[in-house]
Amino acid sequence: MARPGSPRPDLGADPAYAPLKARIIARTGHHYYIDKDELLIERLHRRFRAAAVADCAAYAGLLSDGASGEAEWARLEAEITVGETFFFRYAEQFQALRETILPALIAARASERVLRIWSAGCSTGAEPYSLAILVHELLGDALPDWRVAILGTDISTEALATARAAEYGRWALRTMPPEDRLRYFTRLPAAPGIRREGGYALRPEFRGPVRFERGNLLTLAAPVPSQGEPFDLILCRNVLIYFEARTVAAVVRGLGRRLRPDGWLLLGHAEPSPAFASFLDAVSLPGTVAYRPRPEAPPLALAAVSAADPPRPAPQGAEPCGQRSGRIPTPSAVDAAVDAAADPAPNPAADAAAGTISAETISAETGPPDAWSAEEEAGGLDRIRTLADAGETGAAWRALRTALDRDPTDTALRFYEGLLAHTLGRDAEAERALRAALYLDRGFVMAHYHLGLLLIALQRPHEAVRALDNAVALSQALGPDTALPEGDGASAGEIAASAAAARAALCVTDSRRS
Repeated sequence: MARPGSPRPDLGADPAYAPLKARIIARTGHHYYIDKDELLIERLHRRFRAAAVADCAAYAGLLSDGASGEAEWARLEAEITVGETFFFRYAEQFQALRETILPALIAARASERVLRIWSAGCSTGAEPYSLAILVHELLGDALPDWRVAILGTDISTEALATARAAEYGRWALRTMPPEDRLRYFTRLPAAPGIRREGGYALRPEFRGPVRFERGNLLTLAAPVPSQGEPFDLILCRNVLIYFEARTVAAVVRGLGRRLRPDGWLLLGHAEPSPAFASFLDAVSLPGTVAYRPRPEAPPLALAAVSAADPPRPAPQGAEPCGQRSGRIPTPSAVDAAVDAAADPAPNPAADAAAGTISAETISAETGPPDAWSAEEEAGGLDRIRTLADAGETGAAWRALRTALDRDPTDTALRFYEGLLAHTLGRDAEAERALRAALYLDRGFVMAHYHLGLLLIALQRPHEAVRALDNAVALSQALGPDTALPEGDGASAGEIAASAAAARAALCVTDSRRS
């Protein structure tokens, strides 16, 4: 038997692993792990070390130990639930909120001037705070006359603590233009051991309407009448991917019960199901689908999960945090629009800091990595995304360096190197990595877009305009609803609009200076 601190045991061979796994899935509903033992075992190893237990049987005993067990359940639930932390995720849904859903609700509630919104599975708070910003902008001067209540719930007490603090690193704001960061946040200084990279604190006027509570979505699956005052709008995005199909249908039915008759429900892009048609009406909006409640239907019975249940693979494409699709080919019609990115205009200062990108430098650039744990050594793009989305920026960076050692010409890895380097305040490395990604794929829209945002932050407006123009040209050559690789759900039309807006704001600022 392994001792705490000794080399980690092979949990897959531990006879107590299978019943522990079944117990975890039954308690949390995270059916996602039914065929993902490697991910679950990695997370269990972290809890074993933290709790100083040797094997699955000892850990199962800890989980049954009264108050101590409940506290450990909370820590385990936080560990196995991937937290997504960036603002205004899925721009097309926020466009629907801005242009259709919230204006309709504001008009419908004009007499009572009360708006109730629920962000179910809110993680570290980026979603409910994004909603608060949007409502604040839409109501404008009328805001003081309204009572706006936005509730964020999550199963993770650690995520909720971060949400209540309302302080975020650059990764959470990575798609936000610099001028919006200044409007919504105040800059925090770096603090050794706390905020090594500095951070951003949400301004008080956007925090006021939002409160947070711990909650488990599985309670919605119980076939009982809903309790509490109904909501005008509910968002439950990228949470249902963890659950098996019957649980998803029951949870969504429960969400529908918590809506007012003319309320709205938004789910993640990979989560709609034909089974919802019996109790929700689907409403097609540009780039997304929203739902509205129908008359109450009979409740669904849920079957208990047992250790004897055969493994059922997760639906194809269902991954934590809405993982991105594969890269699309570059249209030959726009190759000329992006030739410049592979051979940027001379900039002595930038070249000295970032170096000149070539096939040789891409292959040889990665240096010796820092020391890393056995888990971090696994590397891989999915792991890097998961770590970064969970706020574990340092671990994501180490995993990235390991992955680049194995494949230094992977375009997506170079792109994430740019995003993470910028998050860590290493802007010269960020520029170098984004230009490397563009050397490898001239049609990489998101690399052009983020390079433009980075150059704005570096106060190099003319180069920023060039990068943003490339993003616009490439995006417009695609269908407006085309999902962009590494775009976190953003469509080509949305990125074209965002890049054009950033470029226009930059040109206005530049003209004022001159």
